[in-house]
Amino acid sequence: MTILLVEDEAGLASFIQKGIESEGYDIKVAFDGLMGQRLFDQQPFDVVVLDVNLPLLNGFELCRYIKQHSPRQAVMMLTALDGLQDKESGFGAGADDYLVKPFEFRELLLRIRALARRGAGYANQRTVLRVADLELDTDARTVTRAGRRIELTTREYSLLEYLLVNKGKKVSRIDIAEKVWDLHFDTNTNIIDVYMNYLRNKVDKGFDQKLLHTVVGFGYLLQG
Repeated sequence: MTILLVEDEAGLASFIQKGIESEGYDIKVAFDGLMGQRLFDQQPFDVVVLDVNLPLLNGFELCRYIKQHSPRQAVMMLTALDGLQDKESGFGAGADDYLVKPFEFRELLLRIRALARRGAGYANQRTVLRVADLELDTDARTVTRAGRRIELTTREYSLLEYLLVNKGKKVSRIDIAEKVWDLHFDTNTNIIDVYMNYLRNKVDKGFDQKLLHTVVGFGYLLQG
């Protein structure tokens, strides 16, 4: 089992890390939200444990980011915020569990194991998005075409996933900006077109059948 712990209190992080490692599990530790985000993007984890009051990116925001990119990722909030409204915010961000500090390490470990078992139960229920010979595994976060692995950046992956969810439909640049970039569309920027060109070079280049199509004056279409 591999765990990501995002906790800015060095003493507590060290205590948890030693306890987890003594159980024979692997653990990565980040001390701020952006570092946690980078570690999450680099490799898969069975369970992610997040503090809320983190520097640079708070735990609620990081939880939303994780769930947006990997909906079935098991996430636990570990925080001193014990109010009902705080818990509502945590679960509203997508957290699967919420443990209040101070806590017994044994309880933390039991909850981590329970979340890991729940995640393992999804192993045979993976969501794979397909069009023609292109496949995107939303759990493993892998993309292949004709059986060949395609390496994508986080933003390229999110863009392709959105297009696959809407395969066969014309999607506007405005929709892409709001759903993938989470911003209001600026008509003066060509960032979406730039990333579509990145995707084309990775997904369509070298194949006779082109899957990514431009809808002139509107947006894009993914179709086999």
